Amino acid sequence: MVPSSVEESDCDEPNPAKRAVLLARKKAEDVFHQHSDAYVIGCDTLVVAEDGTLLEKPVDRKEAKEMIEMQRGHTSIVHSGLCVFAPGGESAEGLSSSSVLFKNLSDDEVQWWLDTDLWQDRSGSFQIDGKGQMMIERIEGDWPGIVGLPVYLLGELLKQVGYPGEF
Repeated sequence: MVPSSVEESDCDEPNPAKRAVLLARKKAEDVFHQHSDAYVIGCDTLVVAEDGTLLEKPVDRKEAKEMIEMQRGHTSIVHSGLCVFAPGGESAEGLSSSSVLFKNLSDDEVQWWLDTDLWQDRSGSFQIDGKGQMMIERIEGDWPGIVGLPVYLLGELLKQVGYPGEF
């Protein structure tokens, strides 16, 4: 895995779905410039609260708490943008969007989650894999996309750019 040098905070696209795809493209382009002989995958995941608030990665525990409290008992939308570059420069991009219904978390459950520190570096201050599943009542959509890599979409995009492997 090669991390990109793209600063997510530099992106000024206000639409969360478009922003996720744009950031995925920028990340893939950045790495592709260093590895133009390889298939390169860029991905970005953003969370939008039920009231339309974009919930990016929290800067601290206080902000993480505010995000989790905003989502408890509500449904958030998770947008995972994906972009694939093939050797030679052909690219394809797409979006996977899913709904996550949070349990009506008690104050103790919110504190438990914050104490795990698993909210760090996570859009929306949560993760759906591991312990994070304990906060989720239901999802609608693509579980791997909520985790951060929409596998079905990845397969479709790889086909579009001529990936020679089997699926």
